[in-house]
Amino acid sequence: MKNSEVKEMSAEQLQGKVGELSQELFNLRLQKSISQLQDTAKLGKVKRDRARVLTRINEMK
Repeated sequence: MKNSEVKEMSAEQLQGKVGELSQELFNLRLQKSISQLQDTAKLGKVKRDRARVLTRINEMK
């Protein structure tokens, strides 16, 4: 997800995206703990995407 994509989203979309990314992050961590995660780089990508969305939410306040 690019920063320009995040800037185009509304507040409601951002809140939904945070929930979606948090759930995905939880699932990836769970897969990692039971050694089923193949693409470990995806964990970092999801963390950064979630941080981008949270930063945009804070900028809007």
